[in-house]
Amino acid sequence: MSMPGALFVGCEAGTLNFAKIKGTHTAMKSGMIAAETLAAALANGDEGRELSEYNDAFLNSWAGEELQSSRNWGPALHKFGVFLGGAYNFVDQNFFGGKLPFNFRDDKPDYACMKPADSCLPPIYPKPDGNISFDKPSSVFLSSTNHEENQPVHLRLADPDLPIQVNLPRYAEPAQRYCPVGVYEVVVKNDIPQFQINS
Repeated sequence: MSMPGALFVGCEAGTLNFAKIKGTHTAMKSGMIAAETLAAALANGDEGRELSEYNDAFLNSWAGEELQSSRNWGPALHKFGVFLGGAYNFVDQNFFGGKLPFNFRDDKPDYACMKPADSCLPPIYPKPDGNISFDKPSSVFLSSTNHEENQPVHLRLADPDLPIQVNLPRYAEPAQRYCPVGVYEVVVKNDIPQFQINS
């Protein structure tokens, strides 16, 4: 989680709890610990070195303990399948509190699990009924999310041509489905698809 000149926090540090499908609380805790570590280093004049104590501080926090206890959740499902992996997770979580002495690893990186779009059926979502299900903009409005419009885009792409030239024809541009409120979208202007970031 650390290297000379940088600390990884939040999702970049892998703070998502796969078992709960939640990570905001652990991401925030990693940021708080990073801030405390940086403040202590600056106060001691230690800038410029790797702050490896951040790793230990995070692992010894409640967030580190929570992630340690759920570390095998996803890899067990991927390695053994839904039924055996689910059985392992049930026993590990309910009888051992996530403390079984095994560490499973995913052998395959996430990007290698992508299938070409032409080998998959496109997702078909039912239309929102306005009673039980709602459209995304209405749901965002109800969440009281408030921010000033027309802010500079804080999300940057290393290769801005990749979404349209590679991902759209091969994978139907999966970034469109990353965020439920449409941060990433493909818009067509003058019959030309363009990748747009709404942040």
